[in-house]
Amino acid sequence: MALPDWTLFLFGLASVCGGFWICRLFRAPRKGSWKRGLLRDLMARTEKPLFWIAYSLYSRTKLGYMFHKRQMKKAREKFPTGHSRTQPTTINGVKIIPVPVLSDNYSYVIIDTASRLAAVVDPADPKSVQACLEEEGVTLEAIFCTHKHWDHSGGNRALRRYHSSCRVYGSATDNIPGLTHPLTDKDTVDVGTRLRFRAFCTPGHTVGHMIYLLDGCVFGGHSSLFSGDLLFLSGCGRMFEGTASTMLSSLDTVSSLNDDTLLWPGHEYAEDNLLFAAEAEPSNMVREQKLQWVLKQRSQRLCTSPSTLGEEKQYNPFLRSHAQDLHRALGLHQNQDEDWTSYRARVLEELRRRKDIYKSR
Repeated sequence: MALPDWTLFLFGLASVCGGFWICRLFRAPRKGSWKRGLLRDLMARTEKPLFWIAYSLYSRTKLGYMFHKRQMKKAREKFPTGHSRTQPTTINGVKIIPVPVLSDNYSYVIIDTASRLAAVVDPADPKSVQACLEEEGVTLEAIFCTHKHWDHSGGNRALRRYHSSCRVYGSATDNIPGLTHPLTDKDTVDVGTRLRFRAFCTPGHTVGHMIYLLDGCVFGGHSSLFSGDLLFLSGCGRMFEGTASTMLSSLDTVSSLNDDTLLWPGHEYAEDNLLFAAEAEPSNMVREQKLQWVLKQRSQRLCTSPSTLGEEKQYNPFLRSHAQDLHRALGLHQNQDEDWTSYRARVLEELRRRKDIYKSR
């Protein structure tokens, strides 16, 4: 989830509500010490004291949808043809089309060319996605939503008005707009004759975050992972609703998949992420080669997806919590009484902390 313009909308409202709430807490009598502890915990989790109040407004109320609509309008005006130039990928009758939406998001239209049926992942801007569906002349049968944030789910209901028989899949624990068919871990869904999606529960960014694996065995090609805000090219999502241990488990789910799996993330963060990775693990030469390619792509506003999971395991620091080179670069050491998984979670937490300071994504 990108939060490009909090100060103009959510922080304004949150400042009023939050300021009143904070004043009430500080003016409370001494016996309300638990409230003071809650406030200290809130303040300790972020450099922006009102962030979590604003986040709650964004993710849990209609104010968040109003903010999303405003961002859509601004992005359409700034990027009439999308923030990036993309090309479809076709493998044995399966066509994957990245649709650039908002300021740096991607939705994905996946088409079974034999049946002319389509699925969409994270349709944030229904207008852009509908235009793609019409241009391709296909019928939308399924929406796969990775999580509840409006920049991934904002078009669910509008697209269902265009396609009344379309099903909306996602986690029941994530309050996804327009959800019709809740999924649990490792559930599968077929669309047409070639598209088989497997859902994986990957909490951390949100409590109900899911990723979707398009099974390549069905059509005789590489599998494709639609990772939402769990994993980006050389990055991972912020831990809004989970601990480092939770996020590590979710990232390990990704690491268990085949190296030739294509990665289709929810945002165009490649350049920023690789520049951060250069600071986190400066001796990684594979990362340096990828950075040069990405810089060339982005100089022409070209999409940087897909990469492969095999590539990501070589240069994405968030998939390298096991790597001694990274530990040395971060100055971290495993404590004698610390098990390996706990140590890796601590490495991940430190990486995410540094990334949050490097740039708030």
